[in-house]
Amino acid sequence: MREGFYFMTTDKDLHPDHLAEVRLELCNGIAYITFDHVAARNAMTVGMYQSLKTICEELAKSSAARVAILRGAGGKSFVSGSDIAQFSGFTSSEDGIRYEEGIDHYLAPLAMLPIPTIAVIDGMAVGGGLAIATCCDFRISTPDARFGVPIAKTLGNCLSAANVAWLEAHLGVNVLKRMLLLAELVSAPELLKQGYLLATHPAEDLEGEANTLAERLMKLAPITQKSSKQTLARVIKNNLPDCSDLIRECYGSEDFKNGVAAFLDGKPPIWTGK
Repeated sequence: MREGFYFMTTDKDLHPDHLAEVRLELCNGIAYITFDHVAARNAMTVGMYQSLKTICEELAKSSAARVAILRGAGGKSFVSGSDIAQFSGFTSSEDGIRYEEGIDHYLAPLAMLPIPTIAVIDGMAVGGGLAIATCCDFRISTPDARFGVPIAKTLGNCLSAANVAWLEAHLGVNVLKRMLLLAELVSAPELLKQGYLLATHPAEDLEGEANTLAERLMKLAPITQKSSKQTLARVIKNNLPDCSDLIRECYGSEDFKNGVAAFLDGKPPIWTGK
């Protein structure tokens, strides 16, 4: 049995009927991080993002773990994105600036963890889920997993420059354009061939394969691993452009307001370009 400590959050104002939680368990040098918001396919609330950040900051200061494994609860989704209900409270384009800066702030400690990280994906890794999976060093999934950022179809918002740069470095510009401009969900077999995924396995084998990979990583030089992954991260993040004008335009648009309202009402959005 895994023993460890837990960071939990419940956003009662957004979801009074069910728990939204990020859970950390430590066992034999492996940190198991679980996204548990099953009723919303593990969509990330603000509190969950904050918990993930805290967990990663604590792991960075501790010698208790040599590898981290991240996985969604429920067996049907890794993380299906960010919780859309939070966007209904946005009143101006500055809310979008703060939100995108917040996402960068929450995910930076995961990307910069000094230990190797493994994302285990069964189901979907979409939106914020794709960002989280891409912050990990290795990704394994079921063959039927799907990946994407379908915001051109759903909400009409956009990503920060840091998020786009990170995704482009791992996925390549052509695949990322399909995700962002065509709102495509790309299949696991394609991303396996492309190198984004390390391997695919049947769902019943994922946990064992993740542990095998973790054990392989733990046999190698930890300072070399830290230096290598953090050097790569700094290279990707070097000299990012200021794209705040584009973020303000998206989040301040009527399309974004209508997209959020349509999503929450279960209706297809109507885009006007305004």
